[in-house]
Amino acid sequence: MESGHSGMRHVVCLILGGGKGTRLLPLTEFRSKPAVPLGGKYRLIDVPISNCLNSDINRMYVLTQFNSVSLHRHIRQTYNFDLFHNGFVEILAAQQTLGESNWYQGTADAVRKQVRFLKEYGIKYVLILSGDQLYRMDFRHMLTTHIRSGAGVTISTVPVDARAARAFGIMQLDDRGRVTGFVEKPRDDQSLAKVRTPAEWIESQGIVANGREYLASMGIYLWDRDLLVELLESTAHEDFGRDIFPMAIRHHHVQTHLFDGYWEDIGTIRAFFDANLALTEPNPPFRFSDRRAPIFTRPRFLPSTRMASCRVVQSLIADGCLIGDGAEIERCVLGMRTHVGRNVSIRNAVVMGADFYPTTDDFLVTTDKAPPVWGIGDGACIDGALLDKNVCIGRNARIIAAEAPQHDCDFEQVVMRDGIAVVRKGARVPDNWSFAGARQMAATQTRDAG
Repeated sequence: MESGHSGMRHVVCLILGGGKGTRLLPLTEFRSKPAVPLGGKYRLIDVPISNCLNSDINRMYVLTQFNSVSLHRHIRQTYNFDLFHNGFVEILAAQQTLGESNWYQGTADAVRKQVRFLKEYGIKYVLILSGDQLYRMDFRHMLTTHIRSGAGVTISTVPVDARAARAFGIMQLDDRGRVTGFVEKPRDDQSLAKVRTPAEWIESQGIVANGREYLASMGIYLWDRDLLVELLESTAHEDFGRDIFPMAIRHHHVQTHLFDGYWEDIGTIRAFFDANLALTEPNPPFRFSDRRAPIFTRPRFLPSTRMASCRVVQSLIADGCLIGDGAEIERCVLGMRTHVGRNVSIRNAVVMGADFYPTTDDFLVTTDKAPPVWGIGDGACIDGALLDKNVCIGRNARIIAAEAPQHDCDFEQVVMRDGIAVVRKGARVPDNWSFAGARQMAATQTRDAG
């Protein structure tokens, strides 16, 4: 019988680039979800691609249609295979053809429109991944589960407790691990009881249950190629989770594969923010630095970060940064080329950095006659904020989430989302800006308009 390790040469991976990414706005205003920067120097798309490469999968397609220019550029500049391997990472963007004029209508529809690539010689299995999750997984183990069980499709699941189960699709299993039912976001106790998996069964699979008796879908599917093609071509269903997967449960063998590592769906501003700051912990739940299974990204040729007389506590600081005298940085992620002025205070913040250096020798212009070129100006105070790329924060500005309304609202260049102050990409926040001043200005403009 073919094993998971030997069968990887027959696997092709489809990475779903997602829709408009509205839950991640304004980060997805000018980029697709998989292109959102992560952890100071990576992008979300690096996670599924790296997991594939570390699992000996070297044929990958990324399906995209919204704001995909920066994603295309990153993949083109990062993942280049040599002449002696048949590997590739290819973009499959929605496009009009002689037989199709519509955009992707859902995850299943996106794969259906590109199904011809799945029919190529030598493909036996199709791995389908999402482009907005943070985890490290060896897909060879999943393929072993799939082959040994004789399943037509295998879904990866992670144990969660009853409270967390209400936010996920939960599997119902028989005693062999075959999926017999599926409940999307069970809300009441009766629905939860229906999909509870006994702790004894979970622990029989080598996983300590520890109060986690519900198996949540990770959105990771491994299909027999022929079955997937058959289901796509014989139906018009548009979504895997809503349509194709429940149909497969009713008519085919669907197996579960248990996973017990760190896994985070970072499709919202709050989840994205928390996942980044968790990386700064002394014992973080996820490490990019595992030498056995590294997370790859584009190599850049940047100088080392330069720090003046400053204070840095529990933070990640990427390459090419410049941190001025008197700056205090605590529990932050600073992306590449971040420039911090003198006497700046940054706490509980994610700063994505910049795409370029300015052409002037003075990276932060600090004269009274000119605002900063970009970066964080002298005396600024930032707390509970997420700064997108290429922003300019004026001198003595205060971007403090606790001082803002705790509901979603917009102050032009700065918006509140999920209790986090988000500065839009390329924003120019003036000197002495604050939420109090912005609210007063908005009230004045409203009175004048009336």
